[in-house]
Amino acid sequence: MKPLRIALAQINTTVGDIAGNARKILEYSDRAKGAGARVVVFPELALTGYPPEDLLLRDSFVDENLSAWAGLARKISGITAVVGFVDRGKDGGIYNAAGIAAGGRVRGVYRKMHLPNYGVFDEVRYFRRGKEPLLVTAGSSPIGVTICEDIWVRGGPLPREAKAGARIILNISSSPYHAGKWETRRELIAGHARRTGKPVAYCNLVGGQDELVFDGGSIVVSGKGELLARAGMFNEELLVCDVDGPGEGGPIAHVPGEEEEIFRALVAGTRDYVEKNRFPGAIIGLSGGIDSSIVAAIAVEALSPSRVTGVTMSSPYTSSESVEDAHALAKNLGIRCIDLSISDVFSSFGETLAGEFRGLAPDAAEENIQARIRGTLLMALSNKFGSLVLTTGNKSEMSVGYATLYGDMAGGFAAIKDLYKTMVYRVSLYYNRMRGSSVIPERVLKKPPSAELKPDQKDSDSLPEYEVLDPILRMYVEKDRSVPEIVAKGFSEDVVRKVVSLVDKSEYKRRQAPPGVKITPRSLGKDRRMPITNRSNG
Repeated sequence: MKPLRIALAQINTTVGDIAGNARKILEYSDRAKGAGARVVVFPELALTGYPPEDLLLRDSFVDENLSAWAGLARKISGITAVVGFVDRGKDGGIYNAAGIAAGGRVRGVYRKMHLPNYGVFDEVRYFRRGKEPLLVTAGSSPIGVTICEDIWVRGGPLPREAKAGARIILNISSSPYHAGKWETRRELIAGHARRTGKPVAYCNLVGGQDELVFDGGSIVVSGKGELLARAGMFNEELLVCDVDGPGEGGPIAHVPGEEEEIFRALVAGTRDYVEKNRFPGAIIGLSGGIDSSIVAAIAVEALSPSRVTGVTMSSPYTSSESVEDAHALAKNLGIRCIDLSISDVFSSFGETLAGEFRGLAPDAAEENIQARIRGTLLMALSNKFGSLVLTTGNKSEMSVGYATLYGDMAGGFAAIKDLYKTMVYRVSLYYNRMRGSSVIPERVLKKPPSAELKPDQKDSDSLPEYEVLDPILRMYVEKDRSVPEIVAKGFSEDVVRKVVSLVDKSEYKRRQAPPGVKITPRSLGKDRRMPITNRSNG
């Protein structure tokens, strides 16, 4: 049998830019046709961008998408295209759908049968469920079509389509990234192929959308579950592969290691947030610490050095070494660095509050004033020049509230919001290895973390060491383990109860934090929705 040549168009769409997305779909359809493919496959909701969220509640938005889909179908010829769009039923209900177009007309529409409603997904809020599997014909080849969640649940349409005679099963997907998810997908898809004896092609979205990042990694597996082709991660690609015949196969891209994968996810998410929201560049407060250093590195990789500005803001408690390290980093990255002292402003605050604070020892109030002065300065620069402030808080700090509202939390995007402190160090070490030099200065990697808001301050004065804190947070924040369950893993009960209390008391802060790239299976954004007013004891 002659092999079937398919093309998976792993594209980066923009939510709401229906016209722009349609142009990209036509461009990739032409490229696939030029490569000799008989079928070209696009991601889930490629026409609207994913996830469109409450744009779906606007009839005008759905109408625009339907008009664009009809226009696309008229223009597609010489190839069969499978495109994600929003369909509308006769009763007015809407569906997450895959349209099949060939020869200048619509050949069929498949409506997603299984709607995810967990984690970051709210599809039941918007869509109705499809009821029937679909087989369409490309040339003389029957092809089964499924959408994302349809292959993640038991009893989905894939086995039924295989049994009905599909030569290959297609899955169009917009599956958000978290570290290590690619291998889970591969195992899932290979399992379907082995059980049905049919090749499976999985086309995933790529690019950033608010706190979500989509990693691509589209793949094709044989009917034996063997990997035939794999697209790269975090970049657009047209993956062309021959299946179900002699010489089947296609290119197989490199799979990055964990730190590389995470770093590339952070870069992709940051780049698309800045670019799609049309900011001219990024501003970062440089403290001379590890967090602001890696955020600056991410920004440079995402945008180029000319579009990134660092700002040092020394207080009476800022060490000369921190300023030196911030300048060394800026020089190594090739970015502009502005020096602004907050000492006089801080003194002015002290004078203004002297009467009310008389007789009271300095405490968190004075520490937070410094952070808020810095936040005000960064936002002033943002207002004046238009660039986006990138905050530098990590997941460990955000979980326990070791951050200042309207201070170091002030900004538009939190690049490492879902990165635990221990992983911040691992990713920073990877970055230096990748660049082949100590772009992030060695002293930054080795000195004890400190907010430098009072004399001789260290993070460990207020928190457990991060090697202890982070595993506790993973169990409590990501896996919902109870205090006794965490203690049973060998942690001190006093330490666990302290950490849990800090996490619970800090929910109000997290609600006011900017979005940031989702890296873990359960981030502090849409994934975890805890009540602020909450008397649970953990």
